[in-house]
Amino acid sequence: MAAVFLSLLDSQIVATALPRVVSDLGGLDRFAWVTTAYLIGGSAAAPVFGKLGDLFGRKRVFLASVTVFLAGSAICGLARTMDQLIAFRAVQGVGSGGLFICVLALLGEMFSPREGARYHGWFSLTFGAASLAGPALGGILTDLVGWRWVFYVNLPIGAVVLIVVSSMLRLPAQSTKARIDYAGIVLLVVAIVALNLLTGWVGTTYAWNSPMTIGLAAGSVLAVTLFVLSQRRAADPVIPLRLFGNRTFTIVVLLGFVAGLVGPGLINYLVLWFQTVLGLDVRTSGYLLTAMMLSVVLASWASTKVIGRTGSYRWFPVLSMALFAVAALLFRTAGPRTGLALTTGYVLLLGTAAGLNSQALSLAARNTADRRDIGAVQGTATLVRQLGTGMVSRPSAP
Repeated sequence: MAAVFLSLLDSQIVATALPRVVSDLGGLDRFAWVTTAYLIGGSAAAPVFGKLGDLFGRKRVFLASVTVFLAGSAICGLARTMDQLIAFRAVQGVGSGGLFICVLALLGEMFSPREGARYHGWFSLTFGAASLAGPALGGILTDLVGWRWVFYVNLPIGAVVLIVVSSMLRLPAQSTKARIDYAGIVLLVVAIVALNLLTGWVGTTYAWNSPMTIGLAAGSVLAVTLFVLSQRRAADPVIPLRLFGNRTFTIVVLLGFVAGLVGPGLINYLVLWFQTVLGLDVRTSGYLLTAMMLSVVLASWASTKVIGRTGSYRWFPVLSMALFAVAALLFRTAGPRTGLALTTGYVLLLGTAAGLNSQALSLAARNTADRRDIGAVQGTATLVRQLGTGMVSRPSAP
């Protein structure tokens, strides 16, 4: 959970320091890429690290991902230009995506789905702690010791994680001979980067009929097609296509994409809506977002408690999608005359919908996997969910 906290905290803490970063390094026209590079790196790394854990052992790959994250944090703090910071954030994002998916796979290997539900509940609490502490901690560190310490703060926590996990975690030895799908990894990374750039730029930075948009669309289709073909022939594919022969896994992946699209993706626009449509001030908007994040955490935590006691998770995604639909209809009717009380209710409903599926879908995906495929299953489900979020929330500035 300390490693998960690092991954989640970093996405929150850096945003607060960005104005000071721009003031020091310049590059106002590229500052959005500080976040974008981190998100793209994490998206591309998740399925790759998940599969590497299946092949080489989850402890070894987890330690490697934490090391990459800490190395990325260190060089981010040393960056002298905006371009350097963007490149180093991509490295840090790769480590973040790896350690996050490795923790999910580790829990999947150590515990049954029902028993693991209790530990997935800690994900919810960790997410809430990072979301609430990140902005405040980022501001404090930036004011007291400078923006570079929003990256350096990861180093002592990460060092403790490395020492404790390397000395105390015991897992069965891997007996399978590893065969790395290099072609699949390269094609997957190319496809993810192209899709993220396409969804972030089309209609904003570049017109729908611009050469850049057409080129990215064609490149995305080509990369995805070649990736699928490569997975059919690879001895140990990054994303085994046989996984989609399980109907539950396919449904989980599709629901994860929709949940990412209408949950975290739309949440990014709420502050703008609060202030421009409802006319709320910055402080009130912050309170509403905090309330919503608390509802996400509480709903997710409560769902894992129920799953741990009953062993059943199938109704939580259904209820989540129903609440998403109701929340969308309510927001559709909202306007400048909507009172603060009703707005708060709508926001809490949206947060509850997001929280009910976050851990339930992960547990459902785990339940479809053999031990040899836990990493690939969790990596694929996480990747598709992040792609859904990225389609509506990716910053557009090149």
